[in-house]
Amino acid sequence: RLLGLPGGNKYGVQGDRKVPVLQTNNGPGLRGLMTIAAHLVRQARKDQLLGSTAEEKAVVQQWLEYRVTRVNGGSSKEDTRTILKDLNMHLEDKVYLAGNIFTLADILMYYGLHHIMVDLTVQEKEKYLNVSRWFNHIQHYPGVRQHLSNVVFIKNRLYTNAH
Repeated sequence: RLLGLPGGNKYGVQGDRKVPVLQTNNGPGLRGLMTIAAHLVRQARKDQLLGSTAEEKAVVQQWLEYRVTRVNGGSSKEDTRTILKDLNMHLEDKVYLAGNIFTLADILMYYGLHHIMVDLTVQEKEKYLNVSRWFNHIQHYPGVRQHLSNVVFIKNRLYTNAH
């Protein structure tokens, strides 16, 4: 819906790892999250979501790969901590994953992290402040959140360390 594409595509999953599949009207089905997402972005003529410069395109690709290999593959508490730590460091001086532009990487990472962010305590959200800032920004980006629940971030502290 975010891309403004008409309905009609058939989506499904395949195998034990639940690999996404898109059955198009023009031939064989497409497999894999990155492949399908990039195809839909191009179909919607919103190529800016894939990055504008060669460097931005590479960074978007890098984060899409990270999403598939680390976020989808990570299941332990330690994996989750590593992912949040990586993202927190990366987002220290950036608004979006690819720098200063909103891309497909932000969208897919948001969907990949939603179930993690929902379960974080207030203290954990404060520990990963850059991820929390980025996540809250992305969830309020028009058309992104859709059916997912709003993750609440407390903006003002009730208690301070000062006595």
